[in-house]
Amino acid sequence: MTKTVEFYFDLGSPATYLAYTQLPKICAATGSELRYIPMLLGGVFKATGNASPAMIPAKGRYMFQDLDRYAKRYAVPLRFNPHFPINTLLLMRAVTGMQLHQPQRFAAFVDCLFNALWVDGRSLNEPETVAAVLSEHGFDPQEVLALCNDESVKAALKDNTETAVKRGVFGAPSMFVGNQLFFGQDRLDFVEEALRQA
Repeated sequence: MTKTVEFYFDLGSPATYLAYTQLPKICAATGSELRYIPMLLGGVFKATGNASPAMIPAKGRYMFQDLDRYAKRYAVPLRFNPHFPINTLLLMRAVTGMQLHQPQRFAAFVDCLFNALWVDGRSLNEPETVAAVLSEHGFDPQEVLALCNDESVKAALKDNTETAVKRGVFGAPSMFVGNQLFFGQDRLDFVEEALRQA
């Protein structure tokens, strides 16, 4: 049976972006499958009483310094988005819709949005900026908006988020190997270890 990492993610988390840059390599090295599960981080926070560490000034300053250290270690670009925090409700509906209805374009879609947020520092709180980013990468903004308004897509994202909370998720990124939960991009070594032992 193929080993699997279930990757619960929300685009609005810079730590999740860093995990996203590393998990494919870990899965390739361990012969594992990476399963992307979009969730709404705001919904997880509301259900669990958690909040972004960036909401605590001293912790937030430390967190972004630490993420910068990891970006250098991973040799990937990272720019703190000046428009943070990002309301990701429509973005995560769009991601869920692409996964359900255009799975062949899902990876490119997620990649363009992660890069817009955490490399280019674009303001994806603004619909016109989202439309511009999508157009630049060959996606039809109106088609994507239609996916965001699809009731089955809304329900799927809600179900993913509720399932995440039931499984013990309280933030992003969260990864499961079997029933083991690993939280944070600074726990990827444990993810790899679990995959090698699975």
